[in-house]
Amino acid sequence: MIARLICSRGFSTQAKNSFVTTPIFYVNAAPHIGHLYSAVIADAVHRFNRIATPETSRHCFLSTGTDEHGMKIQQAAVLHSTSTEDYCNSISARYRDLFRQFRVDYSRFIRTTETDHRRAVQSFWRTLDASGSIYSANYAGWYCVPDETFLTESQLKENERGEKCSLESGHPVEWTEEQNYMFRLSQYQEEVRYWVKSSEDRVQPEKFRRILLDYLDEPLPDISISRPINRVSWGIPVPTDPSQSVYVWLDALVNYLTVIGYPKEGFGAQWPPTVQVLGKDILKFHGIYWPAFLLAAKLEPPRQLLVHSHWTVDNQKMSKSKFNVVDPAERAELYTHEGLRYFLLREGVAHSDGNYSDTKILRILNSELADTLGNLLSRCCGKALNPASLYPALDKDAFERLKSYDVTNRLLEVLSEMPEKTFQHYQKHNFYLVVDTVIHLLHTTNNFFETTTPWKLKKSESPSDRAMLNAILTITMEVLRQTAIVMQPIIPVLTERLLDKLNIPASARTWEDTKLSFRTKDASLGNQDSILFRRIVPSNENKTEPKQEQRVKSKQKKQVT
Repeated sequence: MIARLICSRGFSTQAKNSFVTTPIFYVNAAPHIGHLYSAVIADAVHRFNRIATPETSRHCFLSTGTDEHGMKIQQAAVLHSTSTEDYCNSISARYRDLFRQFRVDYSRFIRTTETDHRRAVQSFWRTLDASGSIYSANYAGWYCVPDETFLTESQLKENERGEKCSLESGHPVEWTEEQNYMFRLSQYQEEVRYWVKSSEDRVQPEKFRRILLDYLDEPLPDISISRPINRVSWGIPVPTDPSQSVYVWLDALVNYLTVIGYPKEGFGAQWPPTVQVLGKDILKFHGIYWPAFLLAAKLEPPRQLLVHSHWTVDNQKMSKSKFNVVDPAERAELYTHEGLRYFLLREGVAHSDGNYSDTKILRILNSELADTLGNLLSRCCGKALNPASLYPALDKDAFERLKSYDVTNRLLEVLSEMPEKTFQHYQKHNFYLVVDTVIHLLHTTNNFFETTTPWKLKKSESPSDRAMLNAILTITMEVLRQTAIVMQPIIPVLTERLLDKLNIPASARTWEDTKLSFRTKDASLGNQDSILFRRIVPSNENKTEPKQEQRVKSKQKKQVT
């Protein structure tokens, strides 16, 4: 029976639209760079899809939001001496503000406390129930409150104090016995395995696909999908039994359906998600539970899971006790929102943990955004070489003379290869390789600029030398034009300013416009400042330390005194 069902089930890999999601973020604590990283990855995928297929850009959808139910939220509200509702409102607003500041261009910011989500969860529950996938049972097992999940004996270890805790997260567990509802996860194990194996791109990077298949090699136990409401009151009631609340993970996962209008008619036009971005710590929930829930509801699972690793800080795990949790809003005060966004996408590698370092971010932003990209724009748009502020037409004779230089031909070769290379890197979500390719082009262009010495030509009264100068400026501006189009998903604000400076119309900023195109007529540059990104110079050593760490050091000094 299962074999027949698997054979008849078709899982698509080709997108008819673009529906990208971030995980929804748990409001038990303020956002840090790990949360922002998930959001900017999803936003970069979303923005790339829009410029790569502009004819379907109006169908491109990006969702994000906050997960606001569960025991942890109840406890966090008590800890902050506020009501649960006020606590959720406060933290959710911080996420919304953060994403706005970092230009995460979401189509819907969802909160699981919203009315339409409650309706969606209860409708989804009824669908699962009607499929025969839910049954009531007395459940006994180890429950991890910080992870909001039940764990088997094989998922436990003992900590240094001899206490049982989660093998994966290290968080403590407690023995729980209660009456609740169970989901027949074991019934869908083979279909979930088939879904994972049906496409090599289903779970990326490949490392996490292998991890998921290892999970699926072991028999899957049925899972609890509700809690007694007297234990977890801050949740959505089970529609058929108000004495129970819906398990927080089932509640949270349904958000991906809520954002496109489920269960109303027409939601299927956007379903399923094309890319779901998530951290490696929630792979099991998205890679096993979520597709199993969807299969039980006769809905297609997502086309792809894009899993990313975590961030350490100066090679140490982020921890409140170590006072090294990086607040992105705070660090943006020094590095700018666009600079921090660039660093995360430039340095983050999905298959391995990234390392945040103030020394590293300062070096990268100054070297690449200020000295390489910014300086190139200043050179060709500044008054020293371009007092008329023109984007000049390319003189054919001057162009031919420039092509007698090896450095010119090398530049044209690198420029011609760049769009296709970066396109392939975007398709595989390798943003760091996109940047590597662009920075190589910019270095080649700076070398071209140095070798052709336009400042010497500027001093000449010869018309041919003036034509050569204009040709150098035109070629350099063409590099900047293509660079800006390609880098829009990564640094949307800076590229918008650059394209505005070059007076490129909004209708000419899609991937199709990366084809080589030199000016045939002189055109004026925009009125924007030629300085794209200013070098960052900390005023003192403490300026590059998180404020929280500065406060700790200050406190320690007072204690010594």
